[in-house]
Amino acid sequence: MSSELTLNKNTNAVKIVLLDLLFLTFIYFVPALTHLFALPIYYIEPMRLMLVFAMLHTSKYNSIVIALTLPLFSFIISAHPSIFKTGLISIELLINVLLFFSLKSKIKNIFFLMAVSVIASKVIYYLLKYVALSFTLINGSLISTPLLIQIVMTLIFSGYAYQILKREEK
Repeated sequence: MSSELTLNKNTNAVKIVLLDLLFLTFIYFVPALTHLFALPIYYIEPMRLMLVFAMLHTSKYNSIVIALTLPLFSFIISAHPSIFKTGLISIELLINVLLFFSLKSKIKNIFFLMAVSVIASKVIYYLLKYVALSFTLINGSLISTPLLIQIVMTLIFSGYAYQILKREEK
């Protein structure tokens, strides 16, 4: 029994490390993929996409680490987004994780749970971004990704969460 527990822990640790490497590799190549395909790949919210995968396939702790490090990793490898916006995105992703895991026991509808955590984190992000723009801490527009695309992506993330967590319940 003890050896089975050790094997399960080791297998889970390897899975988490491999997924984290996949997440970082994907984020690393997003700028190149954007140029290669001449498509604004950032519209699919690649950092949130990787975060949702982490939230659903690893642990809360690992998801927090991913939320805090993906934007920083992106800044380090591509100097994008700006360092201040990197902080805003990290806060947004961290709030997404914390809300998802803290509301998981209260909201039983997985689709709604993911949607609420994504939307609430976006609202806080846009409030902070508005303040940053008002004080000229960052440049650009308040909303750079069209709202319709953000809604569609939120529905996709929520649908994926529903499918994965419902399957795990069975």
